[in-house]
Amino acid sequence: MLVRKEVKKPKIGVYSAGLKHYWGQFPKLRERLIGYGEFIAEKIEEMGGEVSFYGLVDCEQEAQKAGVYFNERDVDLIFLHSATYVTSASVLPVHQICKAPAVILNLQPTARINYEKTTTGEWLAHCGACPVPEISNAFHRAGIRCRIVNGLLGLTETPEISMTDEMTSGRPEALRAWKKIEEWVLAAKVKRNLKGARFGFLGNTYSGMLDMYSDYTMFQSQTGAHIQVLEMCDLDRHLKTVTDKETAEKKKEIEEFFVISGENAADPLAKKPTDEQIDWSAKIAVAQEKLVKEFDLDALTYYYHGAPGNHYEMVQGGFIVGHSLLTAEGIPCAGEGDLKTCLAMKICDILGKGGSFCEIVTVDYIDGTILLGHDGPFHLEIAKGKPILRGMGLYHGKQGTGVSVEAKVRTGDITNLACTQTVDGRLKFIITEAESTDGQIMTIGNTQTPVKFEKDPDSYMDIWFAEAPTHHFAMSVGHNASLYEKVADLLEIQAVCL
Repeated sequence: MLVRKEVKKPKIGVYSAGLKHYWGQFPKLRERLIGYGEFIAEKIEEMGGEVSFYGLVDCEQEAQKAGVYFNERDVDLIFLHSATYVTSASVLPVHQICKAPAVILNLQPTARINYEKTTTGEWLAHCGACPVPEISNAFHRAGIRCRIVNGLLGLTETPEISMTDEMTSGRPEALRAWKKIEEWVLAAKVKRNLKGARFGFLGNTYSGMLDMYSDYTMFQSQTGAHIQVLEMCDLDRHLKTVTDKETAEKKKEIEEFFVISGENAADPLAKKPTDEQIDWSAKIAVAQEKLVKEFDLDALTYYYHGAPGNHYEMVQGGFIVGHSLLTAEGIPCAGEGDLKTCLAMKICDILGKGGSFCEIVTVDYIDGTILLGHDGPFHLEIAKGKPILRGMGLYHGKQGTGVSVEAKVRTGDITNLACTQTVDGRLKFIITEAESTDGQIMTIGNTQTPVKFEKDPDSYMDIWFAEAPTHHFAMSVGHNASLYEKVADLLEIQAVCL
């Protein structure tokens, strides 16, 4: 019923900087440097950025115009291309007027100048590093955060005016630089999509989980997202409108997404789901999608137990399947009222890295792995094979019965992104790169992924627990630590990599 939630493009400002005095002294230098800037803008556009290229800033007056230009375009990030020497006074006004985070690009066009033939004008096309210390100093003293990418420009052909080889696209210095630039663009994408994002909070937090409790005002002030508080009656109102046809269509979707288990689980609580359980999960899933549409949600965290035998207890018993489908459709769902992990899941999903709800399951000291998973929603897009649906005689630690998802994240590189809160009320990211293995898991209807860390399990847990984490986190595919650090930077959230 839902298509995948649309992800907005980040708005990226780009300009090249140089010294106005040079243009009359060295013919065609200005046009050459603008060409480099256009190349950078085109590359960033290919990365998915909505680019506003100002052109050349070469004096204080031009800088003021550029600052207004970027404000009018509501940019999320500005790339300052240090094309040649430029006075710091010629660029500082851009960033005093437009407060978007800035990244200085020191991208030399050539790996080596032609020492025998190089003229002053030729050298000036390759001295972009020269003013960067001055700009950094001015930014620091003006209270402006300064981020810098150094490397090669990465052209695929040499400009006619050049006296040296500028085809550097395959060199490691260019590849590294452009990987960092792409990560900044992706980090800006997260910031753009969190601004005004609507996080639903359905029900309440699992009683007694002190690490889960979050201050809504704190959350909105630090992320730019809105919290929409929802009641079970909001969902139940939609449940009453679900037709048999809608339920049948959703049931067909569930059967395509999942493997329905047989009676082969080790745990007697985990049995083959009954037709009634699948039908109920399908009906609840339709209602969940209608709730998301009504409130235009971008993410959802939830928990509700209901009194024994109560109607709402039956409703929440059917949550897991529908919330797993929503998570795969770009609406990450986090259980137990965990708003902070819902944020981590949303960040992973915006970046196309998955983001599955996890906690510690158990340690395998023989394999040297820690099993990570949960009894709640699973991100189906990063599954190894088709997830299995099992009918649960009970949900451990919770009330009710229903259908649960058993799955593991596909084998290979993974990164865990945890979001906790410090004593002063600030959000904090805890980031860890690791490897998921194809080790055994239990047949108990829970998601489980065996993960091998760089350190042995005990040594890793020593440093992990010392960071005062919550007991949940999001698992994503790929090694993404440097990317998540940049996301934290743009959101002004503390981050630590373990």
